[in-house]
Amino acid sequence: MRCCCRWWGAGFGEGFAVDSSSSWQTKRVSRCPAGICGAFCFSCLGCQVAGDMNEFCLCGPSVAMRTLYRTRYNIPGSILGDFISAACCPMCALCQLKRDINRRKELGIFW
Repeated sequence: MRCCCRWWGAGFGEGFAVDSSSSWQTKRVSRCPAGICGAFCFSCLGCQVAGDMNEFCLCGPSVAMRTLYRTRYNIPGSILGDFISAACCPMCALCQLKRDINRRKELGIFW
């Protein structure tokens, strides 16, 4: 599956897989089981993300959730970048968020 997110670059919050707690732990476009869940049950994945962050279920796939997460972990970016990610490829943006949560849990830096 091709996605417009691939061509945006780091200026829109793409991030690269690093062990820093102040950057995205995964790229926006990546292969993983969360992507399958996002493709077939977008709202289910949104609820999982919201649950991980102790927020209301319907907030998972929102720009606000992505912005909250990015600011909580001091990840560089902007609300505009979060909006563009969510508007142009919501599945990619939500999957990145879920993968990042999972990675931070593995590293013990998710709170």
